[in-house]
Amino acid sequence: MTENTTCAIVGGGPAGMVLGLLLARAGVEVTVLEKHGDFLRDFRGDTVHPSTMLLLDELGLGERFAALPQSRFHEAAFPGEGGSRVVVADFRRLKTPHPYVAMVPQWDLLNLLAEAGRAEPCFHLRMDTEVTDLVRDSGRVAGVRYRGADGTAGELRAELVVGCDGRWSVVRRQAGLRPREYPVPMDTWWFRLPRERDDQAGALMPSMHKGHFAVVIPRHGYFQIAYLAPKGVDARVRAEGLEAFRERIRTVLPQFADRVGAIRSLDDVKHLDVRLNRLRRWHVDGALCVGDAAHAMSPVGGVGINLAVQDAVAAARLLAGPLRRGRVTAGDLAKVRRRRLLPTVLVQALQRFMHRVLVRPTIEGRRDGPPRAAAAVLNRIPGSRAVTAYLIGIGFLPERAPDFARRPGTSAVST
Repeated sequence: MTENTTCAIVGGGPAGMVLGLLLARAGVEVTVLEKHGDFLRDFRGDTVHPSTMLLLDELGLGERFAALPQSRFHEAAFPGEGGSRVVVADFRRLKTPHPYVAMVPQWDLLNLLAEAGRAEPCFHLRMDTEVTDLVRDSGRVAGVRYRGADGTAGELRAELVVGCDGRWSVVRRQAGLRPREYPVPMDTWWFRLPRERDDQAGALMPSMHKGHFAVVIPRHGYFQIAYLAPKGVDARVRAEGLEAFRERIRTVLPQFADRVGAIRSLDDVKHLDVRLNRLRRWHVDGALCVGDAAHAMSPVGGVGINLAVQDAVAAARLLAGPLRRGRVTAGDLAKVRRRRLLPTVLVQALQRFMHRVLVRPTIEGRRDGPPRAAAAVLNRIPGSRAVTAYLIGIGFLPERAPDFARRPGTSAVST
């Protein structure tokens, strides 16, 4: 069976859903293909940054987003000497309607975007539809081949295919695009611990002790924990067994020692193979990669979703016109990379720096806190916390919603 659309978007994550919504509001026939039957997958990136919340306001979705279950943190801080705290980023210093980072289950955000998309006649979302290959015509990508949940195969012809399908992108692989990989010292293990009523929240708090590194993220009703350890040790960690893993957590998070029993099995602990890479070219004729498909990010700073969404906004603004005209050239696609390359390079450079000066020394047991010089600057010059907050929460080149996608609405302004 062969069908037709104007733009086929592979992957229904934040980048794919934002791009699909924006293009549909521009009057472009767009089909988003998502291989899963729903969005309910745990331990995906759940951070929604101030710049993304401003975008939702511009799209007329601010009130609906604010109504979603969420927790908010206003600063990121490290424990200091003698029980003190070193505030690394203070989002309250940002001049923005939303001076905080919201932690929202990603499936809630994606369902919100899907609902907004369905209100647009040009938007089509196909769940349980796995893209398996690209269709080529005279050397140009001309669509995708897919397989449905029942095994039925089909072909969707399109003027443009956009890969928003993550770090293991099928579009990227089938287009023959190969990323440059950068060395990464760690992997991450995600799990939950109970959150008591009197637990203080409002801050993201990393903890480091004797070669162990964990980050406590306050969530709505629980704590989400990221445990960092050297890359490639997942098999060893699991071979050591459940009690040994619990002891790792007691060591680095002694305040939660009485809660580690909530980790019932190592099946409750999800391993993330951390990658940091970037495509040299983001496109071939007829196909484009954005977000993690173009540049996988480290979880350091939690900026991957923000960067991917901004890629999607830039792509929509630059490609809506060519798509409406029915012809997208390789030159049009190259403009997306040119627009988004600098912020991507700068963020990845910062992440590699943080790997070198903080993560690696910590998991190798050579450091139990941020570098003293950095801590001194942050403590003595409080304004520096606004700089880090801006880099994390807003980014190097924030994108605003194009005029064709804006809708009236009321934002839930919060301080």
